[in-house]
Amino acid sequence: MDTQIKLVIFDCDGVMFDSREANRHFYNYLLAAFSRPPMDEAEVNFVHMHHVKDSVRHIFRHYPGDLDAAEAFRLQVDYRDFLRYMLMEPDLIEFLQLLTPCRKTAISTNRTTTMPLILDIFGLAPYFGKVVTPQDVTHPKPHPESLLQILDHYGLAVEQAVFIGDSQVDQEPAAAIGMTFIAFKNPALTAAHHVNSFMEIARLPALMADCLGTR
Repeated sequence: MDTQIKLVIFDCDGVMFDSREANRHFYNYLLAAFSRPPMDEAEVNFVHMHHVKDSVRHIFRHYPGDLDAAEAFRLQVDYRDFLRYMLMEPDLIEFLQLLTPCRKTAISTNRTTTMPLILDIFGLAPYFGKVVTPQDVTHPKPHPESLLQILDHYGLAVEQAVFIGDSQVDQEPAAAIGMTFIAFKNPALTAAHHVNSFMEIARLPALMADCLGTR
């Protein structure tokens, strides 16, 4: 890992939060509203990684007549009802408190309109200087546009950043531009480092050595 790392980019779902059950409840709620059966596990995997419009299209792919109404209905749903199913990683705040005095931080996520709400409810907004969702780009992940936009925002080179992700949708954009990738709780991914917690990342000397005296 480059010793000149200045920026750490986070994915949201599966990294900052275990949001699988929140996604399951949310999308099953949409299906139930149209008297459709709940998702199977392959569909749960899909919606966990992709942005909401692609996810709605995917779970309603067998019911094309419902698609427009389902998308309109989705916009009326209050996501606050599903926040109780989201579990923030227990050491995320501790890690951010260690990291932010000495590194820039950003989020690249396929979550869309609910991202500001989640950052606000969980008290995370002050820790991130840039958040990029599919609403901010032409091509969402796995395209690297969001990572490139974050680099441009901070005026940094790709070698000065790392991306923490948990899926192929995160691995692919990092690989496409040569960004160092840290795989979170997914040993099947190709990555410079594999970790199961944020404080494991805090023990990576090349990334964090000069941060240790900032707390």
